Amino acid sequence: MQRWPTETDRKSPSDGSPPPSPRPAAAAAAAALLRQSVVPGATATQVGFNWGLKSSHPLPADKVVQLLRDNGVTKVKLFEADPQALTALAKSGIEVMVGIQNDLLDLSPAASPPPSTGSLRTSPPTSPSSAFVAVGNEPFLETYKDKYLLVTFPALQNVQAALIKAGLGRQVKVTVPLNADVYQSVSGLPSGGDFRDDIRPLMVSIARFLLDNGSPLAINIYPFLSLYADPHFPVEYAFFDGGAAPVVDGAVSYTNVFEANYDTLIWALEKNGLSSLTVIVGEIGWPTDGDANANLVNARRFNQGLLNRVMAGKGTPKRPSAPPEMYLFGLLDEDTKNIDPGAFERHWGVFYYDGGLKYPLALDGGGASSQPGGCGTFPGGGACSRRRPASTIPDRRQWVLLQRAGPPQQGLLRLQPVFQAASQQSGSCGFSNLSVITTTDPSQGSCRFGIMIDTSRRVATRSPSSSSSSFLSHGFRRWGAQPAVVVAAAALSSLLL
Repeated sequence: MQRWPTETDRKSPSDGSPPPSPRPAAAAAAAALLRQSVVPGATATQVGFNWGLKSSHPLPADKVVQLLRDNGVTKVKLFEADPQALTALAKSGIEVMVGIQNDLLDLSPAASPPPSTGSLRTSPPTSPSSAFVAVGNEPFLETYKDKYLLVTFPALQNVQAALIKAGLGRQVKVTVPLNADVYQSVSGLPSGGDFRDDIRPLMVSIARFLLDNGSPLAINIYPFLSLYADPHFPVEYAFFDGGAAPVVDGAVSYTNVFEANYDTLIWALEKNGLSSLTVIVGEIGWPTDGDANANLVNARRFNQGLLNRVMAGKGTPKRPSAPPEMYLFGLLDEDTKNIDPGAFERHWGVFYYDGGLKYPLALDGGGASSQPGGCGTFPGGGACSRRRPASTIPDRRQWVLLQRAGPPQQGLLRLQPVFQAASQQSGSCGFSNLSVITTTDPSQGSCRFGIMIDTSRRVATRSPSSSSSSFLSHGFRRWGAQPAVVVAAAALSSLLL
């Protein structure tokens, strides 16, 4: 019998690249996502979101923060020190993990923290809480070919030293978000887990350093990518509702790849004398487009199943007492992400790029309907539509570009994102006289023409009323009592001056 207990995720590097792929038009910026009910054994603050910023027309940062607050989200992870995002988060009460990009890890002066900390300028925390600096992002990914192998640990040590010097060593913790390919199992079972041979000494040193400083190890686990990479991977093993044939490892039976993957890491830590190191899940989620298995039904099934586990207080066989802290990937779709790993890369969001809710989620598994809010799109819309039939296209390359998308109407979607990314400038709808600007929505059925956000003006977001039967109306407003902690405060940046 073939086994898939510990599929690791070999995720390719993902940086921004235009143009965006099409997505269904968002109905509205949703004001309700999660009902934050307290369940024995779990906390309402155990799940956060990854807030990615690779968008041609980003939703204004203050609107994103309001979206988080309206939905009771109390923690967020940023991949970079974006000034607008940090400013909007500064007084929100939302706990923040701020990332230092990989290309900033290579330092010359050994005593200086990575230069990205200099851009994190905000008020220092006023009272104890927990927040994080994420040093790099999956720096040991095999596709990087050892590029960051020698600089990641020194950067981690430098950031920790900077935090201590700033008096934030106990409040702000460091971590290194790692891909699940840093560990492996020769037997194919979790109990055979150990760190990858080529980086084992380095991983042990990093894990020991994190343990000694009271910091967690962050691991990114993507069951979707296991399914995407292997056509023989059992679909049900990617989900949490018990439909998969169990994989037996001694006295333990695994029915989903998340538990098996996570426990493989725990076994690796135990074998190296690091059994007490805290492990958090830095990224986990499911995309809604770009692959046969990437759709709204599967995304809701996976994310709701994951959240149900958290709120039930369910851990894994190796760490059964409580679920790990985790960050869903992601909050919003990102229409300029690199799609070399797959077209799905732009569709991980629980929300569309403009804040429109894709599907409802409830932390307690409830069935209340969500309450939509206002939409942040160009007033009146506008689309770049076909001027003449495809048979008369003069440029052969454009012809191929259009026809690859399928039927002619779908081919137009290749033009529309370019027009929208250029903020509907008339000159961006030329295409060798192929197209024409129209104010009539050319969408037909499931073939939708998306309209970008007008970033030149502020768009009001409508909040649901208190009488709404939405998730939000019963939510716990945790941020009111929690002090705002934004990572790498002014004291950190002053060390670079």
